[in-house]
Amino acid sequence: MSRKTIFVVKLTDEDREYLNQFIRHGRASVRSVTRARILLVADEGYSNKDIVKVLLITRPTVNRIRKIYCQEGLDSAINDKPRSGAPPKIDGTIAAQVTLLACSKLSEGKSTWTLKLLADKIVEMEVVEPISAMTVQRILKKAKPSLGRRLDGVLRGNKRLHHAYGRCAGPV
Repeated sequence: MSRKTIFVVKLTDEDREYLNQFIRHGRASVRSVTRARILLVADEGYSNKDIVKVLLITRPTVNRIRKIYCQEGLDSAINDKPRSGAPPKIDGTIAAQVTLLACSKLSEGKSTWTLKLLADKIVEMEVVEPISAMTVQRILKKAKPSLGRRLDGVLRGNKRLHHAYGRCAGPV
């Protein structure tokens, strides 16, 4: 029979004061404040079952926060570890090139750029690996306020982008 290890939280006076200030300050995330409350209540000697009832959280959360505090310290217990996340595939230079291309004249005998044509042209220019028409639309949507004006401030008129199947994607 294996018994789970119960991690006993013994806060120093400095840690207790820090956590009380942390909760009162009101500028931390809700998760961090909840973790601070778990540590304060656990320091008062309450069981996990009581902490779960008082703070309306799950028992594994209480166990995890107690364990992290005992093994890694106060800072690790109340703050999230940084997450790597995926780097953005489209940066500002690529978005600028897409925007610049959308504002340029179309030399293929067509009157307006379609999102599909823009996506194909960007790939052809080797600016980026394959890109979808919807990604081009998101890029242009973010740049929309600056697309309606030239550098000298003169309005461009009512140019519109069109989807490959003919529906209008919105003004440029």
